[in-house]
Amino acid sequence: MGLLTRQPESYVKKKQYTFNRTLGEGSFGLVRSATWNAADPPIGVAVKVISKKILKGHDEIVQGEMDVLKGLDQPHVVKFLDWFESKDKYYLVFEEATGGELFDRILARGRFTEVDACRTIRAVLSAIDYLHRHNIVHRDVKPENILYRSQNEDANVVLVDFGIARHLTDENEILTNVCGSFGYAAPEILAKKGHGKPVDMWSLGVITYTMLCGYTPFRSDDPAKLAAETQRGKVEFHDRYWKNISPDAKDFVKRCLTVDPSQRITAEEGLKHAWLDESSATAGASHDLSVGLKENYRKRWRTAINMVRASTRMAALGKSGGAAAQPKKSQFDSDTEDEDAGYHTGDDGDDDEATAVAVAKQQDAANGETHHGGLAGLVEKVGHVKLGGHDDAK
Repeated sequence: MGLLTRQPESYVKKKQYTFNRTLGEGSFGLVRSATWNAADPPIGVAVKVISKKILKGHDEIVQGEMDVLKGLDQPHVVKFLDWFESKDKYYLVFEEATGGELFDRILARGRFTEVDACRTIRAVLSAIDYLHRHNIVHRDVKPENILYRSQNEDANVVLVDFGIARHLTDENEILTNVCGSFGYAAPEILAKKGHGKPVDMWSLGVITYTMLCGYTPFRSDDPAKLAAETQRGKVEFHDRYWKNISPDAKDFVKRCLTVDPSQRITAEEGLKHAWLDESSATAGASHDLSVGLKENYRKRWRTAINMVRASTRMAALGKSGGAAAQPKKSQFDSDTEDEDAGYHTGDDGDDDEATAVAVAKQQDAANGETHHGGLAGLVEKVGHVKLGGHDDAK
């Protein structure tokens, strides 16, 4: 699946799609809203466009994502619909989830109770359990990767972005690369001790904790100190925000945020936990959790995210010798003038950040390594990720 001298056979599929606005941009490419005209009736889809130039010949990354996604069919896992390629890009087609990100939707909704939280976490956990039963580890479970399928009040949540997911060869396979997103990555990932399915449950624990009180369990503004806090795993339930939360909810969080992965609750066990029985959450049914999110999440956590992003930019710029100031349109723009006329990037999204990380990844790829997810640019403090992931098992 390398670069070709003429358009690949599958490229004819591109005519079936009408491309619309850019939904987001990252270090390997972007995601665009599109209409799949070949469907009956035509449907809205999200198309992940991946630059072959930035892959630097490591096309197995894309193949790995498709191998993970093929055949998956679960209400809370995003559906992979189709794929095709051009000379310069891969196009992965997914169902479009238009209802917004998890916490943004909760904040916009207003009142959100423990019962609501219980239902939401159960839905996400059912997706994780489905993946784990198929020997798939997502490895980047975070609020930004949990989307509502539509704007409808009763819309399902779906787990998206399987770019660093791994299909384990067997139950005992141990992965050793550093991956995931800072603040949600499990202690064993940061400690480079080897990891597997339990990392998804740790991430779910961070999400659950944050959803119930409005702030994250580990809160240092310094990336190295945040990594150390995560590895210690000391979880506190401050009375001001937790006094109205049920004991079962706190127990579920503690079981997820257990530092020792062998003792951490599994997805299967989690679905049987008392808290996920809605009747157990009635004690906090009248308490509005959105108050904590409004007070804390928007201010402190967004500040922390910006801090990590700034660190990512600085590390990427350092690796590139300051050459990441201006994006190179040729990386993400048209394959040829006749192929993608009018195709452009930068409609939305953070171009300078995406470009800085892209340059860092190009530099690393030349050295035979890369970084995945929100940990990119922080490897000086945390560790390295082996490209492709085929040599990270032991």
